Amino acid sequence: MYRIAIGSPAEAGQPDAIRAAFAEFFSMIIFVFAGEGSGMAYSKLTNNGPATPVGLIAASLSHAFGLFVAVSVGANHSGGHVNPAVTFGAFVGGNITLLRSILYWIAQLLGSVVACILLKSATGGMETSGFSLSPGVSVWNALIFEVVMTFGLVYTVYATAVDPKKGNVGIVAPIAIGFIVGANILVGGAFDGASMNPAVSFGPAVVTWQWTNHWVYWAGPFIGAAIAAIIYDNIFIGDDGHEPLSSSDF
Repeated sequence: MYRIAIGSPAEAGQPDAIRAAFAEFFSMIIFVFAGEGSGMAYSKLTNNGPATPVGLIAASLSHAFGLFVAVSVGANHSGGHVNPAVTFGAFVGGNITLLRSILYWIAQLLGSVVACILLKSATGGMETSGFSLSPGVSVWNALIFEVVMTFGLVYTVYATAVDPKKGNVGIVAPIAIGFIVGANILVGGAFDGASMNPAVSFGPAVVTWQWTNHWVYWAGPFIGAAIAAIIYDNIFIGDDGHEPLSSSDF
């Protein structure tokens, strides 16, 4: 059953909605600065050397740790989405209105761009690493990777943060969300960079103005998020367990 809600235009001016958007903006800066910055640090340490398993592990850990913190600090105000695909999944499941989602998307994209600009300035002009497909990986291979990886991410978000039956999981949700992103980077990082997050791909693309195959990093995460939201909401939450939508929900 679909519970999509558009929302009222007045919602954009509500103090809690504005605070939530700012929370997403700053959480995204924290996440992208740590994740993208770790890749730039690796390039500096190796003098722009080739990718290695050690570099992949470092990227996995930095993104997992960064996302754990970013979700934790934003959770009380915005739900700690830190990802347009997570926001889209919440929207598809009826846990956030379309207008509030748009506020989140704008804040998330701006946060990613600002983080990349700050990184470029702080490193003396080093290029932020954009997402791209590895040799031998087609756009359809990458699309499948992004769909499946983002499905796992949003399914985890629903199970640990959205489901009314989750109980008092406290810090478990941010840890689980960070862990699944870190694990997916170990799987997909060598193939397409393992974005799972359109905003994370958007910031470097804007700063470097490289848009090759960029659509994959939007289509894959949004498709995976929608599938996860529909499956979890209908199978595990259902009509009886779904709480009424309010302006403060997730």
